[in-house]
Amino acid sequence: MAGTKVVFVAFAIEDERQRDFLKGQSLSPRAPYEFIDMSVKEAYDANWKDKVRTRIKRSDGVIVLASKNSLTSSGQEWEIACAKEEGKPVQGIWAYSDDRTSIAGVSTSAWSDANISTFIDSL
Repeated sequence: MAGTKVVFVAFAIEDERQRDFLKGQSLSPRAPYEFIDMSVKEAYDANWKDKVRTRIKRSDGVIVLASKNSLTSSGQEWEIACAKEEGKPVQGIWAYSDDRTSIAGVSTSAWSDANISTFIDSL
């Protein structure tokens, strides 16, 4: 194994708890990866996009937590566009079992250890 893979997590702030669950999966001793994100509680400061782009550039891929909240999250929308501009692999994961929201241009699958691991292993 070459080293730790870095995965950027793009999510709507309303789905912060789901992000926490996803990040909890990286605490497993068998998981050679770490999740990073740019969650913000206050309005974006002037250089927010620069900071996000830097983190996305350093990541191996991007997981998008897809939910109905994604449709109104301008920050998440920008993060996805940035990931595509930087040529990063993007995988959507449905944040909730009863929410199958589709995000244009993002291939999305059910939240499972297998689906998440398969994506990370492909990076």
